[in-house]
Amino acid sequence: MPASTIIYDLGIRGYRAAVGLAATTGNAKARRWVEGRRDWRKSLEQHLPAGGPIVWVHAASLGEFEQGRPVLEAIRQEYPGCKILLTFFSPSGYEVRKDYPGADHVCYLPLDTRQNARDFIRLVRPSLAIFIKYEFWYHMLTALHREKVPVLLVSGIFRPGQLFFKPYGGMFRRLLQQLTYIFVQNKESVELLGQAGISNVALAGDTRFDRVWALQEENREVQGISAFIGDQQTVIAGSTWEEDEIFLADWWKKQAQEGRCLIIAPHEIEPAHINKLLTLFPAAVRYTDWVKQPGKAGKVLLIDNVGMLSALYRYATVTYVGGGFGKDGIHNILEPATYGKPVVFGPIFHKFPEAAALIAAGGGISIHDLETLEVQLEQLLQDKEACLHTGAQAKKYVADNKGATGKVLRYIQEKRFLTRL
Repeated sequence: MPASTIIYDLGIRGYRAAVGLAATTGNAKARRWVEGRRDWRKSLEQHLPAGGPIVWVHAASLGEFEQGRPVLEAIRQEYPGCKILLTFFSPSGYEVRKDYPGADHVCYLPLDTRQNARDFIRLVRPSLAIFIKYEFWYHMLTALHREKVPVLLVSGIFRPGQLFFKPYGGMFRRLLQQLTYIFVQNKESVELLGQAGISNVALAGDTRFDRVWALQEENREVQGISAFIGDQQTVIAGSTWEEDEIFLADWWKKQAQEGRCLIIAPHEIEPAHINKLLTLFPAAVRYTDWVKQPGKAGKVLLIDNVGMLSALYRYATVTYVGGGFGKDGIHNILEPATYGKPVVFGPIFHKFPEAAALIAAGGGISIHDLETLEVQLEQLLQDKEACLHTGAQAKKYVADNKGATGKVLRYIQEKRFLTRL
């Protein structure tokens, strides 16, 4: 066995041990991660759909699922005889979408060991596998290649600092070469892969644009939100982390006034974090309490459940997307943009080319500290014309970048992956 594979396996087992330890010490997310994978072979045998070719779609978490969802639903519509297996790595994706009606079965992806991968592929026997954006699990992809299963990467994005392009990254470069086709978001990824000798690649764009455009066309209402807002200007802050929330609290202490309200949908909704937010915003009310007894318009609302943020943004005057002050960067800025809302976010967005593009299009604004947050929010809230123009530019940016789903579907049709069976 090559040394790189041994190191990889040690890393996988070390990760499993760390998650297991966290689960035993009270970490709820780790506990769900472990419990969700218990007896996975038996569960798969019992629930795996029969009666047609299986398309396996894998997403790391909720964001990647939403990104790949247009492709999944296009396959469902084009090939109604196919069965769709949807897997997640993270509990934050599985817990929200475990009952997703567009898939015939939803489950966790087993830990990526050699035996798990062999057993998983043997049980599923997919006719086509689709991975969203990333998640390059060595043993799973190797098993798929060994069984000659077509594998597509959708909405991939690559940067020079990634492992694939390091001198010691040969093991993972070979994985990319084994993929049937790689659909990437930007031309920089095409060029980078080409320099590494990987030619099974095409520029298709980002399927998230198709997904978020569909969201605004659905125009889904969120219970109780209109009553809370009334006729107030509304700042909706989504996927916030502690750094974001401290800045927002400082801004709100200075600028709270009649005719304004603030809605915060934090990334973490564990009770301990919600309690911290209640300390930062003493007059705030939890959403789950508000909907039980909605009253007159409120001032600060804390969203303490998951799955509604993408629909929530439609109620905003101005939006703020969190994560831009943490090492992992911003969350999904396209969801508020599709509703024609100005999008404000922090400075760390180098992993997300859509952020720079949205700024260039005039629909996004990056802030660097509390002072710039205050300046930008106040300019947008006090200048209605500028606010509407910025929002319109955000929506135009989304509209101009739709179409990646159709490119992926046409490739599947041309190669007859699901019609030659």
